[in-house]
This record gives sequence, structure tokens and C-alpha cells, in this order.
Amino acid sequence: MTTEQSASGSPRPDAAAEKADTAGKTGAAGKTDPAAATPGPAAAGTAGAEPRTGGTRSKAEAAEPKTGAAEPKAGGARPGADTAQAGAGTHAGAVGTDGTDATETTETTETGNGKTDATAGGADKTATKAGKDDARAGKDDARAGATDKDDAKAGSADKVDAKAGSADKDGAKAGAASKTDTKAGKDGAKAGSADKPDAKVGSAGVAGAGEGKGGDKAEGKSQDGGDKEGKPDRWEAFASAPEPVPSRIGRAARAVGRLLIHEWTLATLASLALAVLLTWPTLRYPRHTLPQDYWDPSLQAWQMAWSGHILLTNPGQLWQSNTFFPESWSFAFSDTLLGYAPAGMIGTGPEAAVLRYNIMFVLAHALAMLGAYALARQLGAGRIGSAVAGASFAYAPWLLAQAGHLHVISNGGIPLALAMLARGHGWSLRHGYRPERRHDGWVYAGWFVAAWQLSLGFGIGLPFAYFLAGTVLVAAVTWFLRRWVVRPVKRPFGRRLLIADLVGGLFFAGVGGLLAIPYFKVAGAHPQAERSIGDIGVYSPPAAGFFTAPAESRVWGTLHEGARAALPWHPEMTLLPGFVLYALAAGGLFFSVWKLRHRLLLLAGVVVTMVLAMGTRFFDGTFTYVPLFDHLPGWNGIRTPGRLMLWTTLLLGLLAAGAVSAFATRVREVYAERIPSWPSPWLRLATLLPLVLVLGEGLNATPHPVVPSQPAAMRTVDGPLLVLPSSQSLDQPVMLWSTSKFQDVVNGGSGFTPRQLDDVRRVTLAFPDQTSVDYLRVLGVRNVLLMREHIAGTPWEVTVDAPVDGLGITREEIGNIVVYRL
Repeated sequence: MTTEQSASGSPRPDAAAEKADTAGKTGAAGKTDPAAATPGPAAAGTAGAEPRTGGTRSKAEAAEPKTGAAEPKAGGARPGADTAQAGAGTHAGAVGTDGTDATETTETTETGNGKTDATAGGADKTATKAGKDDARAGKDDARAGATDKDDAKAGSADKVDAKAGSADKDGAKAGAASKTDTKAGKDGAKAGSADKPDAKVGSAGVAGAGEGKGGDKAEGKSQDGGDKEGKPDRWEAFASAPEPVPSRIGRAARAVGRLLIHEWTLATLASLALAVLLTWPTLRYPRHTLPQDYWDPSLQAWQMAWSGHILLTNPGQLWQSNTFFPESWSFAFSDTLLGYAPAGMIGTGPEAAVLRYNIMFVLAHALAMLGAYALARQLGAGRIGSAVAGASFAYAPWLLAQAGHLHVISNGGIPLALAMLARGHGWSLRHGYRPERRHDGWVYAGWFVAAWQLSLGFGIGLPFAYFLAGTVLVAAVTWFLRRWVVRPVKRPFGRRLLIADLVGGLFFAGVGGLLAIPYFKVAGAHPQAERSIGDIGVYSPPAAGFFTAPAESRVWGTLHEGARAALPWHPEMTLLPGFVLYALAAGGLFFSVWKLRHRLLLLAGVVVTMVLAMGTRFFDGTFTYVPLFDHLPGWNGIRTPGRLMLWTTLLLGLLAAGAVSAFATRVREVYAERIPSWPSPWLRLATLLPLVLVLGEGLNATPHPVVPSQPAAMRTVDGPLLVLPSSQSLDQPVMLWSTSKFQDVVNGGSGFTPRQLDDVRRVTLAFPDQTSVDYLRVLGVRNVLLMREHIAGTPWEVTVDAPVDGLGITREEIGNIVVYRL
């Protein structure tokens, strides 16, 4: 009989348990144990099992299986591993005493007559007969199984098992797994009462049961430190806390939080904030003032109000507006801003129209910046570079001269539609064509936005339409070449994408065609509305205009006063996009994220659009503007070629975005290389400098005059009516005043003056007299309003108080308006 040192250091004379455990350890370690084949009386109590020799079993050895069971969830979490261990035990039994299987992870010894659960923590009757000393050993076993350090001190077989090639660290200790115990046969079931609890928890917790009745207290302890009565695990405090499951409100809050910090949310909010700041004081008195002047803005405020009103009441009369009575198709006398009709459906009257105009004026700037930002991002620029492109496109100094032309300011749909179309086709300037990024939904959206942009007016929409047509032509040629000639590829753009382009393109063309019909009718009925090449020459800017800022520029306005005086028509010839933008674009030719060929293409676009913007000033436009004017349908309706500077600004912005993006990338690389990294805030602020400078050049000094108040007579007198005096500048506020009742009025202002209105103005200079009264009656006019505050220096200054007896009319004073009822 041998004596081993127990976990507590005291000798334990238990030869039978010692030899049984020694056999188990030897089998688990893959070594041959001669004693394991020696029959003994202790083994006789196990039915159908190979006889085992008795021996002395120390507390340390008894603790070994408990140690394996105490490993956290080793068997329960890995049922596959338990099955593998059982199979390994079967293989060891088949080999016999000569086998040294290095993959064995159980302590099971098998013979041809049956299987014996030889697990170090297995419950055998020999161990049960060991007496009350085993109970004390079982307690020690539980303590020894609590920590791996005690196992090592107790001479456990962990190290031996690890060297034997166990599948994991816990595999050497988990020799008493539930599936192994189940497959061990009836002998394993008789070996102890703890097998079933072990099978339920899926771990090797049979060490306590192996101690028999004398080890009841040890048997009560489970492998993870708890007990059978459901007491809490004493080691649970050291485990990581489970992640809480969020509620619906929590999930919704997280989704909202992710949305709020998304790039496009931040870009939208920043665009809106900058629009409010850089157009200030537009929203200071939004119901009473208009930016730049109150002439063209009054006309455009009426346009939005009319489209919203008529679409709600009588959509079929959209193009037969209440102005220019009795002219037909009068709504097509100028760009219509029809795309803003939904806004025109909200509110009535002049104040609502002025408020609506100011809101849309600010939103147009925000959309322009967001659209250019989206385009630059889609093409491959960084965030700061894209912000520079957006800011330069929306707040270029030359656009300050267009503050009174909302249809020119409303250009954000152009870059936004291009960004959507590029995204839908999986194409970017930086990365080229990537078929895996194609998405037909973005293509449909891009064509829809393009059609909406066209509905705002043909002034800037027509060049955009021709640009899209050219792009489609290039794409079609590319598709044909890739499909049949160069590197044949079956459906290089995809069938769904091709269908989206066809449907979207037809939709865009259909909208353009329907919008063009009224303009063709107006051109046929009013030949004087067509532009001549001589008219284009009047508004064609010289090259000096590209370096001259308008008076509305806070930075350059005063400094460029002399340069503006040298221009024939400076409101349309001051085309400075910004000196900072010029510098950044020039730098982008040499230092950029764009490839060299793309930079050269952008530069070519800048040059071509500048030449076209000069109209007839560039070698009389013989080979540039004149061919477009003569051969492209609708091009002769564009009065001011200088507005093509919009495309020059966009292309310059993309060149600048490439340079700023490359600069920001280099700054990040320098920051990553610096030790220590304390200068990083200054380096990151340096990347914002181009954006700050571009925004600084866009600061405005735009006046915001008060809109003339609506006369009370305009709210009560029915039409058709004529307001005198009548002129281009005076009639536009009259159109705004008519938004209370939308009664028919003879007055109207547009890009041209119809001959009939010109006749009315000429005939009524002597009003009230018989000739003018008869003429107006034949025309259908029932009331004439004469504004006393505007008659100084006119014939009406004398005739306003003349008697009307014999004319068959009546006269009435309503405020400062004299109302004549015919």
C-alpha cells in the first residue's frame, strides 16, 4: 500500500481508490498502467466491467475529477466536445493496455465484455466502502475542484492531459462529461447517483457521487460551485454581466441616435444653418422684405402662389394665368417655378407669398450646397473637400448678383440629380465603374430630381437637359462598345439598370416636352419674344467679368466698383466665382485625389463653359455659342449666356474638392506619424481653412427692401381690372397684390412685353377720356385703379380729378386709390 499526500498534506491509506484513480489517470494521459489489468476484489462489485485493482487513493487524486468538473461549463457548453471525449475513451478501451492514444480526453477503460466508467470522479462502490474518511476527502475534493491552482498542487493530471494533445485546456479535466457517462453503460449508472444531475447540466459533476454515502455533503456541490438546491454560484460575481436586452423604446432611441449622427443628417443640418446665416437678413422680416429688390422677386412670389392656387381649384387653367388679361398662355411668358407649386398651396395673400418666397430662397441655397456636397462625395472626394465644393457652388460671389432671380438660385437639383444617377450606376470619378454598387432605385430618384429641376425653369434647366442627353449618348455608345466590340461583356450595365434609365429618361423627356408646349405656343403668338443673336451680344460678358465681383459682395463689392463701371451690363457680367476657388482649383491640377486624366477633363470643362458663358464675346461666338443658338431647339430662348457660369463654378468646385481632400489625407498621415500627437487639433483645423475662406468670400451685402403694401382696393374690387400707371417695374408688385383674389388683371411683367399690353399703356395715357374708356370696354376691362402716389410727373396728375360726366363711368376713392368703374 502506497501513501500519497492529500490536498491538505495528510496521508490517506486507501489502496483500492489509489489504484483505480491511477488507472484512470494513466488512461487519460494515454499511458499504459500494468495495475489497470490486474483483477482485484474492488472491481468485482461492478457488473460486466473489467476487474480493477484496489489501492490507496489520496485526496488530491480524488479531487482530480472534481477539478475537471469545476471548470466553468466545460462540458455543458460543448456537447460536441463531450461526444468526442466519449469516443476517445472507447478507442482507448479497444487499444487495451498497450494503447497510448494521445487524443484521449476521458478516463474511461473498456473491455470486450462491457464498459467501466473509470472517470477520476466516477462513483464506484469500492470508493463508497472507503468509509467516513472519504466524506472528509470529498469535502476536500470540492475545495480542490474550485480552482486550477489547487489542482496543480494536488498532482492532478492537467499537465499530463495537456501534453497528451487534449482538444482544449478544459478537455483533460472534463473526463466525466454527461454523454460519456451515459455511453459508459449500466455500470456507469450504478457507479453513482450523480450521473443524472450531471447529464442535465451537461458537465462532469460526478466526483462527489463517487465518494458514496460518506460523501453526501461533497456530492451536494455542483461543478460550478453551486448546489443541488439552487443556491447561487459563489463564483458568479466574477463573471461578466450579461448584456441587457433593450426595450422597444430603447431600440427606437438608438435608431434615432444613429440617424442624428449620420453623415447626411449632419450635412443637411449644416447646409440649412449656413443658408440661414449666409442669406441673412432674409429671414429677419420674411413677411415684408425681399432680397435685392421687389420687382422680379414679386413676380416670382406671384408665380408660386398662382401655381399652387390653380392646381387646387382648376388645374386645366394652369397656363391661362390671371395676369396679362386677355392674353392666352400668359403663365409661360417667363420661367414658372412650377416645381414649387406644393409650397404655393399653403397660405393666401401677398404676405403669405412674400414669406413663401423668402423661405424657398433660403432652402434653395441649402439644397445647392447639399447637392454639390453629395456629388463630390459620390465622385470620391473627402468630407471637407466636398464641403468646399458645396459652399463654392451655393455661395459663389457672382450668384449674389442673381439674388433677385430665384429660378437661377434654385440650382441644387442639378448636382443632386447627377449624384443620384452616378450612385445608381455604381460610378465615381475616383474609383471608376463598380458593378456591385449598382442600384436602380437611385437611378429612378436621379431622373425624378432632374425632371423637378427642369420644372423650375428652362433658363438653367435647358443646358442641364442637353448635358444629360449628351451623357446618355456617351453611355449608350460605351454600352454598345463593351457589349459587342471591346472586351465583350454581357449586359455591362445590367438589365434592371438599363430599364431604369429608359423609364427615367422617358419620364424626364416627357416632363420637358409637356413644359415646352406652352413656350412654343407663346413663341408662335409673340414673335418678339424670341431672342436674336444681337440680343445675346448685349448680355455677353467680356473676359474681365470672370474677375469682377458684383456690388452685393461684402468682401469685393466696394473694391471692384471701378471694374463694374467698365462693364456694359454689370448685373449679368460680374461673374467672379471666388479668388479662393480659383486658387484651390489651380492647386487641384497638381495635387489631388483625382487621377491626372480626370483633372484634365475637369479643366477642359471649365474652359469650355467659360467660353460659352462669354456668348458672342469670344471671337463673335462663331464656333462656340452661335452654333448652339442656331441649331439646338430652345437655345435661342436663353437671354443671358453668363448664367452658364453655373457649370464653370461646379467644375471648379470639383477640382478644389480634389485638392482639399488630398490635403486632408496628408494631414492625417502626418498626424499619425508625429510623436507626441499634441499638434493634432491645429493640423485638423488647418484642413478647415479652405472652407472658411470660401464661405468668407460668399458673405453678402444684399439689400432687402420693404415690399409695397397691398392697396385695400385690390382686396375688394373685382376684375378684369387695370392698375395705372403701368410699367414693367410697377406691374410686378400688382401681380403680387392680386394673390388675394386672383382676379384678372391687365398688368403683368415678364421677359418681354406683349404688344397688346404695350397698346394699353399707350392708349391709357389720357385716361379718363372717351377713347381710352371705349378701348378698355372692348378689351373687357370693368375697373381701373389709379394710384395717386405714382402719378407725379405723368398726365394722370392733371386728369385724376377731372369730371367723368358723359363718359358713363363712376369714380370712387378707396384709400389712396381712385377706382373707376366702367
